[in-house]
Amino acid sequence: QLQLVESGGGLVQAGGSLTLSCAASGRAFRNYALAWFRQAPGKGLEFVAAMGWNGGQEYYADSVKGRFIISRDNAKNMVYLQMNRLKPEDTAVYYCAAEADHVAFTRQSGRKVDEYDYWGQGTQVTVSS
Repeated sequence: QLQLVESGGGLVQAGGSLTLSCAASGRAFRNYALAWFRQAPGKGLEFVAAMGWNGGQEYYADSVKGRFIISRDNAKNMVYLQMNRLKPEDTAVYYCAAEADHVAFTRQSGRKVDEYDYWGQGTQVTVSS
C-alpha cells in the first residue's frame, strides 16, 4: 500500500512559478513509477508528467514540455513538480499517482490513467491572467 499527499498548490499570476510536492508513505517507494495528472473544471484527467522508478525515464505532455520538471527523492519518499512560466490554462487540480508495473509504464510512456494504482487527493493550482 502507498498513500500519497500533495501540497504546494495555490494562486499565482501568469508567468510565475510554483512547485508541487507529493509525500508518499508506505513501503518500497523507490519501486514505483510516479506521475502528475491534472483536471481542469469540466474536463477529464490529463497527463502532465511522469518519471520511472530510478529517475531514468521522464515523460511530459506537449503542453508543459520545457516549462515543467518532474523530480523525485527516493530517500525522502517525495515527488515534485516544478512549474514555470505558468499560464491560465494550467489552472486545475493536480494529482500525483504511482504504479508498480514498469513494463506498462514504459509501454505507455506513463500517460495512461488506468495504469496507476495509487492516487493523492489533489491540490488546486489557479493561474490568474
